Amino acid sequence: MVKSVLGVIGGSGIYELPGLRDVRWKKVASPWGEPSDELCFGTFGNLPMVFLPRHGRGHRVPPSEINYRANIDALKRAGVTDVVSLSACGSLRADLPPSLFVLVDQFIDRTFARSKSFFGKGCVAHVAFSHPTSPRLMDRLEAAARAESIPIHRGGTYLVMEGPQFSTLAESLLYRSWGCDVIGMTNMPEAKLAREAELCYATVAMVTDYDSWHEDHGTVDVTKILAVLQANAENAKRLVARLAADFPEDHEACPIGSDIALDNAIITAPDARDPDLLRKLDAVAGRVLK
Repeated sequence: MVKSVLGVIGGSGIYELPGLRDVRWKKVASPWGEPSDELCFGTFGNLPMVFLPRHGRGHRVPPSEINYRANIDALKRAGVTDVVSLSACGSLRADLPPSLFVLVDQFIDRTFARSKSFFGKGCVAHVAFSHPTSPRLMDRLEAAARAESIPIHRGGTYLVMEGPQFSTLAESLLYRSWGCDVIGMTNMPEAKLAREAELCYATVAMVTDYDSWHEDHGTVDVTKILAVLQANAENAKRLVARLAADFPEDHEACPIGSDIALDNAIITAPDARDPDLLRKLDAVAGRVLK
């Protein structure tokens, strides 16, 4: 039985996790380049945890310049089995107000300037991604939020935009017409790469504003966002602490197969695979490439 190691990717406003014991920050080298920051290793009770601030401590890295491949690869190398992504977002629905947490279960990827796969020329792979988040991990997050009386909504589609600018009014209205629920800049290609790395993944989208569509709120106000962001960050830390306290020590198999996503995904014949790329894939795909 594989032991659980819970990974947490902290978004805007979340640069550390209180309550961890035996804390040590450690640089984890990746063949995909530099991760956003060192990884924070620690334990919560008997559960090993690894924390990575997505934008780096001090919020140094903008969304389009995050090295998503290095981040996910580093978490995989650290032994992480399950990843919780904490992300600030805007709401595209009147009934999803600021301060609400949304457990999204779908994404629409509108990014265009990011490397989106570990695989490529010399080793081609296609992973299933119709259900991008792990339902069992979402179950545990929902239970933790309700136990902490944190307002939460389960289900929804997260529109991932390139940024760093916020939406125009026309864009915001377009995304609403598509049926999207929240909008942010960071969960793609993060979720895709987590699936390629066979990590169970779930997103907690923390609403800070109504984007630019809402007639009573108008344009996005960064000053107001920062105030909500701070309150959301405190709730997110309580959520993660409760999740960790109740998390199983043995890793649970993912109902949708996130942890075996590469079983039939690699198409390239063994004798046609690029040795240099295979070396870079040692952590992400080592289970199926051995």
